Amino acid sequence: MADSFAIRVQGHLDARWSAWFDGMTVTTQKDGTTLIEGQVADQAALFGLLLKMRDMGLPLLSVIRADRQELPLP
Repeated sequence: MADSFAIRVQGHLDARWSAWFDGMTVTTQKDGTTLIEGQVADQAALFGLLLKMRDMGLPLLSVIRADRQELPLP
């Protein structure tokens, strides 16, 4: 069963990056951050996403595991 995650990074990413992040929702925030949220198949897939973010030079601010209804609103 997949878990839902909300990952916050510094800076703004366009919604078109959703495909790069395995279909996760990419939402810019007023505070200058981007929220990347959605379901991740397993821990290996989560680490893969985090490695992509590292390779892009995105400053990681938080990673939160939550049920869909508990994910932070944009």
